[in-house]
Amino acid sequence: MGISGKKALRSGKLRDVLALAETRGLLRGTRTTIVRGRMPEALVEQARARTGIQSDTDLIEVALANLAVADDYPEWLLSQRASVSQDLDLEF
Repeated sequence: MGISGKKALRSGKLRDVLALAETRGLLRGTRTTIVRGRMPEALVEQARARTGIQSDTDLIEVALANLAVADDYPEWLLSQRASVSQDLDLEF
């Protein structure tokens, strides 16, 4: 995903899905496969609004990654709970 697409991701879940896909090696390699299709404008605009992603390629990549790791996401998310340092000094 391009830099602008990464910055645009608003959903923590989608960032996590991409991290999980990356961990699984799904985002490695050259980008040689072309995926295209005609979509209803309202569907695309809603997806752009929810994610902040404007690039068609980045939008499709996030959608495919979400489908590819969907069943594994809850287990992965729970495994991340222990990965945050307890030494953080947070003020509320």
